[in-house]
Amino acid sequence: MEYTENGLIKQPDVVLIGGGIMSATLGIMLKRLKPELTIQIVELLSSVALESSHAWNNAGTGHAALCELNYTPVNADGSVAIDKAIEINEQFQLSKQFWAYLTEQGIIENPADFICKVPHMSFVEGEDNVEFLKKRHEAMTGHHFFDEMEFSSDHETISEWTPLLGKGRGADEQIAVTRVENGTDIDFGALTKVLFEHLVSLPNVELATDTAVRDLDEEKDGTWEIKVKRVGDFFSEKIYAPFVFIGAGGGSLKLLQKSDIKEGKGFGGFPVSGQFLVCKNQDLVEQHAAKVYGKAAVGAPPMSVPHLDTRVIQGKTSLLFGPFAGFSPKFLKRGSMLDLLKSVTFDNILPMLSAGKDNMSLTEYLYQEIINTHTDRMDMLRQFFPDAKDDEWDLVTAGQRVQIIKKDPVAGGKLQFGTEVVSSENGSISALLGASPGASTSVSVVLEVLEKCFSKEMQTSEWKTIMKDMVRTYDLPLTEDPERYDTVKAEVNSILNID
Repeated sequence: MEYTENGLIKQPDVVLIGGGIMSATLGIMLKRLKPELTIQIVELLSSVALESSHAWNNAGTGHAALCELNYTPVNADGSVAIDKAIEINEQFQLSKQFWAYLTEQGIIENPADFICKVPHMSFVEGEDNVEFLKKRHEAMTGHHFFDEMEFSSDHETISEWTPLLGKGRGADEQIAVTRVENGTDIDFGALTKVLFEHLVSLPNVELATDTAVRDLDEEKDGTWEIKVKRVGDFFSEKIYAPFVFIGAGGGSLKLLQKSDIKEGKGFGGFPVSGQFLVCKNQDLVEQHAAKVYGKAAVGAPPMSVPHLDTRVIQGKTSLLFGPFAGFSPKFLKRGSMLDLLKSVTFDNILPMLSAGKDNMSLTEYLYQEIINTHTDRMDMLRQFFPDAKDDEWDLVTAGQRVQIIKKDPVAGGKLQFGTEVVSSENGSISALLGASPGASTSVSVVLEVLEKCFSKEMQTSEWKTIMKDMVRTYDLPLTEDPERYDTVKAEVNSILNID
């Protein structure tokens, strides 16, 4: 292989931009599917897993729709829709299956280093919300994905499940919770590092940190010319690859725009920063063992759904509450204050203006979040934990998320929450935009990339066999097969030691 002066593979088969869990997952899958591939990974920062994948930059929830109320909206007839919850849950099962495969292969030596069992709970207050949660519980337990879910509006039971919710609360307050015991907490940063350690140990894989992608140009033969620049260098270098994956978190939008593919036209981004309160009283930390999600405030993005969370990071248990949203024009936590301004183009200015006009409640919400004091934030916490004391909690800054703005034929533009894969028609480049559920559904996202960009190979019996080894239910949906779901989930949970 030929290398550039800075040690990059000059003509790799694959370039992965971004050192997060998405690039790591795609890289490992590609090397399993075709071991002879040459892969060049490019990361802007000094190491992998320092942005969205870092444990302190996300909530660490294994998003399986067990507790997130925004995945179960109310229909016009008053019924609760669970289609999205079913979709998210199955996507998370695919991720767990892949991690179990890596554990069986010895790539993940100790699953407890990144995943542990933490109950997932939903919490509401008030008569109407209690009735909603009861309806949600009835709808969800009708499907085998959620048949273990428990409901209670009894104060004593709730206090047994999670003591902090009951402390200091009046006996006449109407509250309710649902609980699923086999929820998870995940240190995605630790997982990402393990995946990259394995990936770069394989033949013909190189990782270049402190390296920025400056431009992307498609050649006449479909190959991509990627201009890269090492931090501190004056000149850029060029590398060439037939396939490029942009998994750079908040930085993906700008790189997608540089590619100039027609599929990327019209996309804009709205950055939202996050903060959490962290408990300093270890006695309280030990009393709470759950991820408790509430209802989002009016106008709030789904990533701002309040939750009182048990976190296990590098073996240490912590207790967090949040997130509290804020506004920064940066697209990455370590980004530039000019990121938002530089992302505005002739193609996306109208969708961005339309989305802004239609989301004034979000603007008002962010303004209120920005001017909130520590006492204001503590008052929000006291809705969950009435006895919370101001001096026992500190505020920490989490990661930066860029919500998607895309063209809409009716509204002109709309703000879209979630994740979206944007691929060129010829499959030579693919970019991941958006935020939550993100890392939890990394395998599902990567499968979408593979099926779009390596469609011919994915139809071969060889690749299908390998995929079934890596992801047990790759081509066998679990939504209509309760027995298979129970069997596979039990096997996977056992391998990951979360049963």
